[in-house]
Amino acid sequence: MKRVLLFGGSGFLGGHVAATLDGRAMVVQAGRRSALRHDLINDDVAKLMALLREVKPDVVVNCTGLLSGCAAELVSANVLTTAYLLDAIGAVATGTRLVVMGSAGEYGVVPAGIPVSEDSPTVPVATYGITKLASTSMISSADLDAVSLRVFNPIGPGVGADTVLGRAAASIRTALRDGRNKILLGPLNSYRDFVDVRDVASAIATVALADEVPHRVLNVGSGHAVLIRDAVKLLAEVAGFTGEISEADPPVHRSGAVTWIAADISRITALGWRPEHDLHASVRALW
Repeated sequence: MKRVLLFGGSGFLGGHVAATLDGRAMVVQAGRRSALRHDLINDDVAKLMALLREVKPDVVVNCTGLLSGCAAELVSANVLTTAYLLDAIGAVATGTRLVVMGSAGEYGVVPAGIPVSEDSPTVPVATYGITKLASTSMISSADLDAVSLRVFNPIGPGVGADTVLGRAAASIRTALRDGRNKILLGPLNSYRDFVDVRDVASAIATVALADEVPHRVLNVGSGHAVLIRDAVKLLAEVAGFTGEISEADPPVHRSGAVTWIAADISRITALGWRPEHDLHASVRALW
């Protein structure tokens, strides 16, 4: 069994990764709340090097990161963590594979109707995407076995309220609890590639455990664009909410300019991975 050092195992994505790897790898979790304490943002590289010497991982998977916040917070969470891991692995664990999470936000505005490939132009429209692209760029140029997974819009059990379906679910729960017949969201007229978090975890496991990964950057998505409004309506149906869904809130700055996006997943399917959950299954599990 390969030994996998997992950061962020207590989070939305990391928890599913830990569950997926269970029985397939020897997983050692490290983090602020793990038994093996390490803060990727605030602890220094020397401490990280000591951790790598102690654990001796075959693979390091970083599922930490930040979707929103000020520029300095996003740089610390999404860029510096990758830099620290590359520095530490390069110094004391050069045979170790590093797997980090990139984002569809790295692409920015893309032509509608054409799934975006890993070689497509990257022109992110917000600080979040810029920081994720900086991380991926470091991975691409590293003299190490390193991979960045550009995850599109993960949904499913445990999704946070900083995502559109997470916000919708939280709003619906509050409305049902309080007997209200209206929820307020931002514009829902864009298309997104929603991918089940369990499928994302499976993709991470596939890349982590593969004997060889021929590409530094891999898209992880469903391969299909869905109108956000339809996804929210499906969530309302599953939840039994029949009230009004208002779209009067302002758009989220992180991705408001992107009206359509879907992933070309040819690269990662060549490794033997394919999404197994459709949108209805993901929404039902989310609820």
